[in-house]
Amino acid sequence: MQTGVAVRIDRIETFIVDIPTIRAHHLSMHTLRSQTLVLVKVSCSDGTVGVGEGTTIGGLSYGEESPEGIKLTIDTYIAPLLLGADATRVAALMASVKRAVKGNRFARCAVETALLDVHGRRLGVPVSEFFGGRQRDTLEVAWTLASGDTATDIEEAEAMLAARRHRIFKLKIGKREVAADVAHVAAIKAALGDRASVRVDVNMAWSEHQARRGIAALEAAGVDLIEQPVSREQRGALARLTRRFDAAIMADEALQGPAEAMDLARDRAAGVFALKIAQSGGLFEAQRVAAIADAAGIELYGGTMLEGGIGTAASAQLCATLPTLTWGTELFGPLLLAEEILATPLAYADFALIVPSTPGLGVELDMDRVDFFRRDRPAPRLSPVRQSVGA
Repeated sequence: MQTGVAVRIDRIETFIVDIPTIRAHHLSMHTLRSQTLVLVKVSCSDGTVGVGEGTTIGGLSYGEESPEGIKLTIDTYIAPLLLGADATRVAALMASVKRAVKGNRFARCAVETALLDVHGRRLGVPVSEFFGGRQRDTLEVAWTLASGDTATDIEEAEAMLAARRHRIFKLKIGKREVAADVAHVAAIKAALGDRASVRVDVNMAWSEHQARRGIAALEAAGVDLIEQPVSREQRGALARLTRRFDAAIMADEALQGPAEAMDLARDRAAGVFALKIAQSGGLFEAQRVAAIADAAGIELYGGTMLEGGIGTAASAQLCATLPTLTWGTELFGPLLLAEEILATPLAYADFALIVPSTPGLGVELDMDRVDFFRRDRPAPRLSPVRQSVGA
């Protein structure tokens, strides 16, 4: 333990919470009916407390980290490294974590977010101030249509437009035959017309040959953007598709931090980067990814891992500071959850998320609700009444 430290880290706690979703959310590799969040709570010697979140999708079906693995990594390897350390030196602390803990980007991001939150609370400033200050106070937010049924998706999109909640829609495809997926997307685009932007996420499900056929048909149907059509290892295929089509090709799973960003930029393998703080390994690393994209002329989209309110607020704090965010964001994660764990839900209005402006991340956990959904709490109990989520 360090000595002579003015503000030290006294305690790091982690909780796994399982929260049901408002409907089934179909991806090419998994169907989501509940979302699992790993929450981190950092308590310091001056009484300040910060929170973070590490969230992935579908256990290990999406990537190399699972909720259980994120919690184990934090509890066993990261927390002992940080206990007693100077809580005010966030960048230095995360550099030491990165040296000691290889990979585990989601776990590192969760801890970094909590450290930034507690530091912002201590100084009385939003986390965005640590990244140059915000350039916008609202972020346009896309909604993912992922019921798998064409009529249901059209009805859902129409309701979102009428409520002025979303006018950008992304469809999860890749589970069915290419022709069936294209027909599904084309029907939705035809129904929405110029009133909305329609995009697709293939989640790496296509071969290059399938992608050539699928993207050509999607482009003809008026789709604006195609996300990660092929496996993340197939950078050459991604580059060829980017050069071949006018529709924007976005790298997502292929983009796992600054090193991958450099490789993708060098190969001109994408026209858009899906910027995700967890996938990058934290807000500091995500800012570096954004800088690489800016220097290379690659456009940005604020991506999501379907985080709850904590992770979404953290992403919003960084996205608010970016000089350009051409494709908006996808920070709708809390709206997909059937239950709220924040004391005051994030606010959505006029197709956008309002970026919190109070110190730290600008949000507070409702610990009674967190305790209710914690995996290690006894059950069953009656669920507390859900608070309303945004407009």
